Amino acid sequence: MKTALAGLVCFLLLPAAAQPPQPNAPEFLREGQKLVRAGQLDEALSLYQREIEKNPANTAALNAAGVVLDLLGRTAEARRYFQKSADAAPDAQARAVAWRQMAMSYAFDNDCANSARYGRRLIDYWLERGNHFAAGEAANEVARVCMEAGALDEAERLYRTGTETGLKEPDISEDRRALWMFRLEHALARLAARRGQKDLAMKHMAAAKALLEAHPEMAKQQQPFFPYLAGYVALYTGDASGALEQLKQANQNDPFIQCLMGMAHEKLGQKEEAMACYRRAAQTTAHNPPAAFARPFARKKLAGQ
Repeated sequence: MKTALAGLVCFLLLPAAAQPPQPNAPEFLREGQKLVRAGQLDEALSLYQREIEKNPANTAALNAAGVVLDLLGRTAEARRYFQKSADAAPDAQARAVAWRQMAMSYAFDNDCANSARYGRRLIDYWLERGNHFAAGEAANEVARVCMEAGALDEAERLYRTGTETGLKEPDISEDRRALWMFRLEHALARLAARRGQKDLAMKHMAAAKALLEAHPEMAKQQQPFFPYLAGYVALYTGDASGALEQLKQANQNDPFIQCLMGMAHEKLGQKEEAMACYRRAAQTTAHNPPAAFARPFARKKLAGQ
């Protein structure tokens, strides 16, 4: 049972295009993922739709088609596919996958309320199975959607729910406890920056750094997220130059980081550099919070240049 749950956690949290083909995955899904990664979205959609014509209850094809439609900006159509997937789901696990995809589809429209509505279904799903860690991650995922949609109070509620839920894990290790506290301080720092509360943002950022220093094992995985935090806080508290300095140390393949760098370049009057960042971000084929913000945002920036 633990193996199955861990597998679903990965499936729910990995972007669709980043999921490695499984040995038992149907050929159409492996081929479709290759097309998506190559940016051949229309071809991938046609492939998935042919599979759906053969079997209208094929949940893998329905979910895959929905992801492609979100990437194409056809989000209302995408959600019809995800709803069909949820309706055709043979069990609760398959239904949870469709709910997660639905939450991300609403994220592509910056729709916090509906993304959170499906996120809460995922939280309940995991809690019913006693998996507090996965439930907390589900809450944090939609919290991030809400933050970038500008629904800061709802984002804070969800981040706090994620932390409180994750900390209820039975026999939780000290490093796991520190992980949840680091994630919360990270979120609270970004929220404070968005609210224009620079001193409070710096206080939470210092707390996040202290947690990394006090828990070296936890820091091995989480340290790369600190430059993102420092760059985000700098950007939203008026230091575009400092933001770029920090963001250049963050994951350069993350489309959200690329958008933040584009925003910083814009504030510095560096239009060509900003557009270069947006061009990279616009090519993402992931189906997660960073991509759900970055792809539509970057494409709008490029369309208006």
